[in-house]
Amino acid sequence: MTRRPETTSHDGAPAAPPAFDAAFKALFTDLLRWRRDVRRFCRNPVPDEAIEDLLRHAVLAPSVGHSQPWRFVAVETAAMRQAVIADFNKCNSAALAGFEGERATLYATLKLSGLCEAPVHLAVFCDMETDVGHGLGRKTMPETLVYSVVAAIHNLALAARTRGLGVGWVSILDPDAITKLLHVPVAWRLVAYLCIGYPQEDHLDPELERFGWQARMPQPGILHRR
Repeated sequence: MTRRPETTSHDGAPAAPPAFDAAFKALFTDLLRWRRDVRRFCRNPVPDEAIEDLLRHAVLAPSVGHSQPWRFVAVETAAMRQAVIADFNKCNSAALAGFEGERATLYATLKLSGLCEAPVHLAVFCDMETDVGHGLGRKTMPETLVYSVVAAIHNLALAARTRGLGVGWVSILDPDAITKLLHVPVAWRLVAYLCIGYPQEDHLDPELERFGWQARMPQPGILHRR
């Protein structure tokens, strides 16, 4: 980047946007490529200030009507973590039962969460009844409230990559069970359960591609015109 912008100029007028040079653009592309879903974590603790730093970057995400509906819950007690792991095991067994033959055999070999190893567990919710933003932009598409939280999660994952941290999104969970377990307000909807920590290893390719579950699809004609 050629210069670091300020939020306002000396006379109080809005500052000009930053100019991003070719080197920064290349690094940004690398960041997107290296943003991997991590399941294999070292057990080294992550400082609290590092997680706070990730959250500061997460909430820079856009949100519909500037509603900022993201809510973060750190799951720290051993009892709650064990309950989450038990729910994962139950849901994972049910998912395995939905496959047959070689696909079932392959599924059983996959490591699909870092729940047992990750030093940080973070549940991310969407406040479905927030008054912030006064409902702007979501009367016809209320799902954009949840999309806003997903954008924040993506910010968090990218920021983590730049700091040597990995993030794993665990979706093989019963959202109602996890919501009840964590005693959050009834209007909060679980969007993601994240494992965060220092990865044991780094790979440019996604783990599911590396272990033969699903190859990356070609993207011919990705733009459709009407």
